[in-house]
Amino acid sequence: MTATPPRGSVILLHGIWALPVMMAPMAWALRRRGYRTFNPMYRSRAHSLDRIVAALHPRFERFAAASPGPVHFVTHSMGSLVLRAYVTRHRPPWIGRAVMLGPPHAGSPWVDLARGLRVSGLCLGPSADLLDCRRNAVLERALGAIDFPVGIIAGTQSILPFVTSRLMREPNDGKVAVSATHLAGQSDHIVLPVGHSAMPHDRETIRQALVFLETERFDRAGADNDQRAIANRA
Repeated sequence: MTATPPRGSVILLHGIWALPVMMAPMAWALRRRGYRTFNPMYRSRAHSLDRIVAALHPRFERFAAASPGPVHFVTHSMGSLVLRAYVTRHRPPWIGRAVMLGPPHAGSPWVDLARGLRVSGLCLGPSADLLDCRRNAVLERALGAIDFPVGIIAGTQSILPFVTSRLMREPNDGKVAVSATHLAGQSDHIVLPVGHSAMPHDRETIRQALVFLETERFDRAGADNDQRAIANRA
């Protein structure tokens, strides 16, 4: 945690098989812009969603108590689902806006593949059910609906396009289809030419996240021509 500057505060949440260091470039950019940041680790593969939320709750509350004004979120991948579950369970009065990077709101076909190969438990642990394209009703209720401003950034680049094109016959970031990132009630949605794992340290993704936190909209006019063409189709 850093000293409190005037702009406000942001909690960052990494995805599965990740560590806070993956969100460090985003956190650095936020601090440069004047935000106070908190970039915690959680046991994404070892713990159930309930246990993750329970472990994060007191840490979030301590951070928020020392943060005047609203506390925003920037989440990556599974971290977006953790945020939804957290807000559904606790509905903190201090929550501000959220930017979700590559959120698997409708799951990822990679989980289906892992189940077919019988390695989902080994690779994903309890989170396999959360990331499944056929998520069960209990988990859907745990995620709930959003009632706060959410901006979503989806990607269209894959490091293994010859593989992902067989899993997802539609635009995707290598792990999550663009269509799977949408969420009922979202405030804005933009699609950028970036891969799933690269999002937290991609320059344009970071810029767009900062813009949304400040304006509740993404900056389509400021994107280059290729990015603008993709964004306008979102």
